[in-house]
This record gives sequence, structure tokens and C-alpha cells, in this order.
Amino acid sequence: MALRTSDISVGLSHRAVVVENLTRTQIVQYAGASGDYNPLHTDEVFATQVAGYPSVFAHGMLTMGMTGKMLTDYVGDGRLTQFGGRFTSQVWPGDTLTTMATVTAIREESGVVVADFDVETENQSGGVVFKGSATARLD
Repeated sequence: MALRTSDISVGLSHRAVVVENLTRTQIVQYAGASGDYNPLHTDEVFATQVAGYPSVFAHGMLTMGMTGKMLTDYVGDGRLTQFGGRFTSQVWPGDTLTTMATVTAIREESGVVVADFDVETENQSGGVVFKGSATARLD
């Protein structure tokens, strides 16, 4: 169901857990789906002994994809007109991620009412792993 203008106001936030206890299997499944088999994400020995990380870590686009799914679950399928951001920290196996979208504006764009959102995804420790923005059409 699509989000309606009457359902939101500037300053309103929506929060949802996008993954609990991210597994290495989920990371490898994303590697297969995306075709990105960078050993930093799939090879524990390479990630730890060659690159010096404590473990493999998730693809940034996996984090962005989970964040985007939260947004489309909230505003409705096919409603996003813009979504972007930056990765601010690694996401590790075992992390639980929560995304918050906060309405920053409700406005008209080309005759259509849209809402602008600030979007932030953080890990279980409160560390921000993704920060961005989105715009969605409203009914």
C-alpha cells in the first residue's frame, strides 16, 4: 500500500530492523546475486591474513539494498523517485542493522506531491553504516 500525504508530516520518523545477526552465508549469497566476489567479502583467510581486517565484511551495496527495501516497504513499491547515500562504516557478520527514515519536506514536484527523507542505517552499537536521502511520490 502506498504512503499517503495524510499519513506523514515533516519530522516524522519511521524505524525498522533490516537484518538481525547478518550471516556470512547472506554475504556470500549477495556476492552470487551481484557477481561481486571480491575476496574481502567472501574469503576469510584473505580478509584477515592478507588485508588485515578482523573478518570478511558485507558489500556496501548489500547495506544499501537492505536500506532501500525498508524504504519501499514504508512508502510503497514503485514510489521512490530518488535514493542515494554513502557508506560510512563496514558491516560485519553478526551485525544487526536498523534503518530510520525521517521526513524532511513534503512538497510538490511537477504536479506530484513528494516527500523527502533523510535516511540512516546503524548497527547494534549505534554506529552509522549508511547515510543518505530519498524522495518518494505520495498519494
